[in-house]
Amino acid sequence: MTSPIDVVPDPQPPAKASAPSTLGAKRSRLMLAVVAGLALLAFLSSLFLWQKLGRIQEQLARQSADAGVQALEARTWAKQAQETVQDNVARVALLEARLAELAQQRTQLDDLMQSLSRSRDENLVVDMESALRIAQQQALMTGSTEPMLAALKSAHKRVQRTAQPRLLPVSRALEKDLERLNNLPVFDLPGLMVKLDEGVALVDGLVFANEALSSASKTRQSAETTGSPSSLSWWMAGLTRMGDEFKGLLRVSRIDAPEAALLSPEQAFFVRENLKLKLLNARLGLLARQKDAVRADLSASAILVRRYAEPQSRRTTQLMQLLEQTSEQVRTAEVPRIDASLAALSAAAAGR
Repeated sequence: MTSPIDVVPDPQPPAKASAPSTLGAKRSRLMLAVVAGLALLAFLSSLFLWQKLGRIQEQLARQSADAGVQALEARTWAKQAQETVQDNVARVALLEARLAELAQQRTQLDDLMQSLSRSRDENLVVDMESALRIAQQQALMTGSTEPMLAALKSAHKRVQRTAQPRLLPVSRALEKDLERLNNLPVFDLPGLMVKLDEGVALVDGLVFANEALSSASKTRQSAETTGSPSSLSWWMAGLTRMGDEFKGLLRVSRIDAPEAALLSPEQAFFVRENLKLKLLNARLGLLARQKDAVRADLSASAILVRRYAEPQSRRTTQLMQLLEQTSEQVRTAEVPRIDASLAALSAAAAGR
């Protein structure tokens, strides 16, 4: 085993031995300068950060104060808003109550207006119905349609002024009755009276059937007597007169109405007077507007004329034509009824 060899370093010169210590001192100073610079930089950074933090704190404090003020203002505004909302809610509730009250009042007013309108319409309908019935009675009594025409026109104007939809059927019925009455022929009462007077005058010259037969027989005998020659002897003339007398005792002819042949002169007088009375009664019936009695008298007069008058006579033909014309005019001059308008008014009054 070998022993270690001790190496003895060579001794350095003294000048070269102080150089490393100088380099270490420089390094130390440099390290201190760096540390001092870093410390200064850290201090400066800390100072800047502190200042910045201070400013931030101040800003935060201001913002916090502003936020507090704003919060206070917000609470104040919220309180005011809440009070305003409560006030508005109270006002809305009051307005709703008033609106409900107004709606109720309006409903009541509408009901009242409808009731008044319905009552007015009912009064109008009742008034028009009574006016039309009175006009119809006047027309039946007078035989003229003028009262009904006036009442219908007045009722139609009143219905048009009201302009109620529920009265439209009444308006249509009134228009139809007005049109029907306007198209009716005019009742010529003076003309009928003149015709009846002419009939009474024709009765005086009326020829009965038995009078016509007697006058024909006398005419034939006169012609035979006139046609006989004047040269006949007296005894021949006596025989001819006796023969004519015997022929007068027996006459053969066609008789359609036995009552006319059996009519005596006294009875013929009463037949004429009876016929005149019937025509005068018909005249009075026209004045009294009793058209049924007028038609009955005219019909009875026509029966008497057909039974006893000579049908071939001109006066008989004239009298029969007069009676037929008068009966036709009386029949067509019937006063119409306005039942359609009255029924429409009754339906409107009943609310249908």
